[in-house]
Amino acid sequence: MYFFYFDESGSRDPSVGTSSDPKDHIYVLLSVGIFEAKWRRLESAISGLKLEFVHYLKRDGKGEFELADCEVKSNWVRVPKEREKKSPFLHALYPDDLTRLSDIYFRQIEECNAVIMASVIDKRYLYNHITHDSLHMKAYEFMLERIQHYMREYHPKHRALVVMDDTDKRLNRAVAMKHASFQRAGNQNMMFPAIVEYPFFTRSELSNGVQLADLLAYSVYHAFKYEKFDYPFFERLLPNFYRRRNGSTLDGLKVWPERSPLVGAARGL
Repeated sequence: MYFFYFDESGSRDPSVGTSSDPKDHIYVLLSVGIFEAKWRRLESAISGLKLEFVHYLKRDGKGEFELADCEVKSNWVRVPKEREKKSPFLHALYPDDLTRLSDIYFRQIEECNAVIMASVIDKRYLYNHITHDSLHMKAYEFMLERIQHYMREYHPKHRALVVMDDTDKRLNRAVAMKHASFQRAGNQNMMFPAIVEYPFFTRSELSNGVQLADLLAYSVYHAFKYEKFDYPFFERLLPNFYRRRNGSTLDGLKVWPERSPLVGAARGL
């Protein structure tokens, strides 16, 4: 079985505001897939480093923490004010340790031979009927299509389990119902036999895999929002995006709507 950890970056709000009061125009939903036998390696590497930090923070009188207190989010790592406000653990770390902690997550991409898929929504080119929920659902549908293609091509004897952050009961229910609909009848493009019955929802502070997806989602978001495709953290992901056998394009990367100029940029990666 493959575990596909999901997270997002950017707002689900389909509006881009006005020229005088602009809003975020990029939304990213990303999944990172890891074979079940590699899960323990990922968990041991990340939790082992966190526990090392927990030990020295206690020794140095900087606080007592459990693993559930050691959640890593891109926003907290990047923004000191957010870190101070929302993560006593990360705020207590030295700058070099923050770098080590971020790096141990990114290293798992190579060490666990992870596969990456991402949906990038350019909200500047959406139609008016798109809502918060339908934006997320469209991105989710694109992700399932890519997971199904990947599993059918590379791992036809295995199944894929979707693991998502448990953030909103209403959204969880909507995603689960949409997922069940795809399982029963597929969509206009395919059926989804490789993907198991329902998504598994877990609190992000309990899942290093979901935290990894959060860091990767921001890397994709940053590259597309600022159109800086040489962003080092994004470049680090590119070799692990899903590509078809002997393919030259990033089949695991979907930019939508098709009329967005970012579609052409993505095809050139």
